Amino acid sequence: MDYKKSNAPSTTVVRDLMKLCDETGNIYETVAILGKRANQISQEVKSDLSKKLSEFATQGDNLEEVFDNREQIEISRYYEKLPKATLISIQEYTEGKVYFRNPSKEKDKLQ
Repeated sequence: MDYKKSNAPSTTVVRDLMKLCDETGNIYETVAILGKRANQISQEVKSDLSKKLSEFATQGDNLEEVFDNREQIEISRYYEKLPKATLISIQEYTEGKVYFRNPSKEKDKLQ
């Protein structure tokens, strides 16, 4: 998933909850799906940011040696401006890009 190219809004948007739960039929199940996807996105963004910032890490940092690195600041600002993981997950869900399944419902259908 390329969260950098996401067309999710960067601010909160009012949504119709009944439209969100059309596919599952249960708002709590929908919220659980969105929460799990948001966690996945958040972990992906965090690992990506850590990889980029690790290039700037030096051994033995202490308070006297810390200095402002322009590139590091720009990277941090870029990631701060990205939409939040919850907004990206909602956008993906409404666009039908999130795959989910409920094993208990599938089990009931088989019996």
